[in-house]
Amino acid sequence: MRSRAAPLLELRGIGKRFPGVMALDRVHLTVRRGEVHLLLGENGAGKSTLMKILAGAHPRDAGEIRLGGRPVEIPTPLAARRLGIAMIHQETMLVPHLTAAENIFLGREPARLGFIRRAAMERAAGVLLRRLGAAFPPSARVTDLAVAQQQLVEISRALSLDARLIIMDEPTSPLTGRETTALFRVIRSLRREGVSIIYITHRLDEARAIGDTVTVLRDGRLAGTGPLRRMSDQRLVTLMVGRRIARLFPPLPRPGTREALGVQALARPGAYGPVTLRIRRGEILGLAGLIGSGRTELARGLIGAERPATGTVTLAGVPFIPTSPAAARRRGLVLLPEDRKAQGLVLGLSVLHNGSLTSLDRLSRWGFMRSRAERRLVGGLVSRLRVRTPGLDQAARNLSGGNQQKLVLAKWLAVSPRVIIFDEPTRGIDVGARSEVYRLITGLARRGAGILLISSDLTEVLGLAHRVAVMRAGRIVADLPRARATPRTVMRHAMGLAAR
Repeated sequence: MRSRAAPLLELRGIGKRFPGVMALDRVHLTVRRGEVHLLLGENGAGKSTLMKILAGAHPRDAGEIRLGGRPVEIPTPLAARRLGIAMIHQETMLVPHLTAAENIFLGREPARLGFIRRAAMERAAGVLLRRLGAAFPPSARVTDLAVAQQQLVEISRALSLDARLIIMDEPTSPLTGRETTALFRVIRSLRREGVSIIYITHRLDEARAIGDTVTVLRDGRLAGTGPLRRMSDQRLVTLMVGRRIARLFPPLPRPGTREALGVQALARPGAYGPVTLRIRRGEILGLAGLIGSGRTELARGLIGAERPATGTVTLAGVPFIPTSPAAARRRGLVLLPEDRKAQGLVLGLSVLHNGSLTSLDRLSRWGFMRSRAERRLVGGLVSRLRVRTPGLDQAARNLSGGNQQKLVLAKWLAVSPRVIIFDEPTRGIDVGARSEVYRLITGLARRGAGILLISSDLTEVLGLAHRVAVMRAGRIVADLPRARATPRTVMRHAMGLAAR
């Protein structure tokens, strides 16, 4: 599978500094032809920064890049593309108002006599999308696609470049198991063709499924590298976080008997419904389902971001009409959205001001912010969640993806909600921080909060939930107690095979 010839890629002594942060300190990486090279590490360890240097998005401050045995300079993404390097970013880099096909071939549209051959472009895009198991047409506008569907467009664009080295930064974080399986088939096919893959992930099961070699970064430095088969999971985790993590999923608290959230025949035509469910105080209800099943639309309906047409909602037994997210927050119902950049944060604001956005009413007096109280509140949450930032005044856009996700969580924990909807809460979060988030979720349940957990990571749902509700085509098709919720049972219900 791997050649004894000269490596395809060598990164030697790469260094990069940002204001107040040494992001990379003399990092080495060697990738051979036709191998899947895993790049692991906690959020903020320097993985994405290293790959952005390789993809021409950041200049390096020190070190050398050798490709095919020769030193190269990669000043721009276009230079990287010309060298045969493509990158699938953790956060999609698409033009929302263009179609999937237009995004895939942006700047490389097939043309004749100066006119774009739209039909040919859509045919070619359709082939790429179908290879990944996409169920939407290439003519669909990106703004109308779910986050997972947008990721499939991003992956298709990279595949269309016929690159010899493809960087995949958390490509499966929004994908379902079926879509992930399709992507892995493509990766194995590329590997057989001699294409090299650098694959960043926080999911060790994914690493085991496709990886050949692994390199681990910690705090911007090389922590270890070698064949994956020689590294145990515990060894990898220790290299990543510098400590042992004994148990990923903490023990679940015993739920109460009183109702936290009641939903009766809630519906929004074309999106979901009718949906009926109940969550007790201190209970974690997992909501599983394939992309397009209506999970996120239901969550947005519950907080009034998209008002349901019919049905009723009760909070602690008291009727609640979902008119707006602000009204839901006042009643103690909050949503951590799956798209942190578009819906969870104001990227231009600081960590401090993002963290206090939900608490402005109690942090102000006579129209003026109490700055010390604000810093005390946000600083405590940032420390508790181990958000990696040079300081509270750092802009949220400068944080890594996983640290942005933790900042969204900090913002909502500040208001001590009674019912919390988590939509993909650990997307892009490393294994060390993930265990902390799991402890926080179970800790909230232990204090009596009702929790609706939406996740495409079935292991996460089964490890955290007291019960698992399965959604398909906008409806709840199964409500399984923990003892009966197995991966096979959940997926059969999600795919409509349970009755066969």
